[in-house]
Amino acid sequence: MVERIRLFSQHVFFIVFMYGGRFGIHLGSALPCFSCPFVQGCAGHCYLMALQRTHVGFQTAFEVFFSSAFVHVLWPFALFLILFLPLSKLWCAWLCPFCLFQDWITLIRKRLHIREFSMSRQVRNRLKPVKYILLALLILIPLAIANLGLHPDWGLPFCQICPARPILPLFTGNVSNFHIDMTNSVTIGFTATAMILTGVFLAGIFFKERFFCVFCPLLALMHLFKKLSPFRFEKNVHACTGCGNCEQMCPVDIADVHLEKGKNHMPGAVDVLTQDCLGCMNCVESCPVDNALVFKWFDFKIFSSSRQYMTRKWSSK
Repeated sequence: MVERIRLFSQHVFFIVFMYGGRFGIHLGSALPCFSCPFVQGCAGHCYLMALQRTHVGFQTAFEVFFSSAFVHVLWPFALFLILFLPLSKLWCAWLCPFCLFQDWITLIRKRLHIREFSMSRQVRNRLKPVKYILLALLILIPLAIANLGLHPDWGLPFCQICPARPILPLFTGNVSNFHIDMTNSVTIGFTATAMILTGVFLAGIFFKERFFCVFCPLLALMHLFKKLSPFRFEKNVHACTGCGNCEQMCPVDIADVHLEKGKNHMPGAVDVLTQDCLGCMNCVESCPVDNALVFKWFDFKIFSSSRQYMTRKWSSK
């Protein structure tokens, strides 16, 4: 039931974000999901573009409340928080167009009966910092353009290599982003890198579910502010039987939920909304213990694990 609702939500918002602008829907430039601004007629686009346009001089940064920089820097950030905080990571698995694209690729692989590539915990742990490095670079490079004289063609550094830029416009018939820009060495480097990364990520997405999400800087940004959100994912460590279903069913192979035992093994609810969690709720659906895993909004239970629910779900497969 939850999986069907999530799939329905993904498809509805894919249509809204990708084509809504053609029908007068304008959601701004601070969306907490990968809705690409290079899709003609999109209803809005992800906050990363606005974040990369932070071309603020150091002096202006200190005077931000007394200058026009407030409009260009703080207002998009405030709007991002307003949109992100109520739903937190649900933006990823339930609304993000690029996440749905990855799910389509995974469905094709499953229909072809091709086995998924396994990624060890050590490899995943080593890859975790990558998303934060990308986040830091997409902030620091625009600041270097404004203050250190870096060439303007370095602008929008992440957008220039993001695989969503050439892929998502394909759904509007636009193939123009598959090219090498020969203007200068900077544009050649960026566009060539973009083509290589797009190929790598397409292969990665095919063989590993939600592969791009491992490197997503927007997911890193969301995680930095997760504690401000009323959205919670909790584990009752006392109720957990250690079956491991949550790890096995997680599309991004998160082991933390399964391994979390609480401080000093004391019983009680522990926050397990990790940096890679997308809020898909697959783990909760597969947990056989009543209320061992719970998604909450404030103190209101959105969805909790249930032996009856899990039994009914798998008996219908």
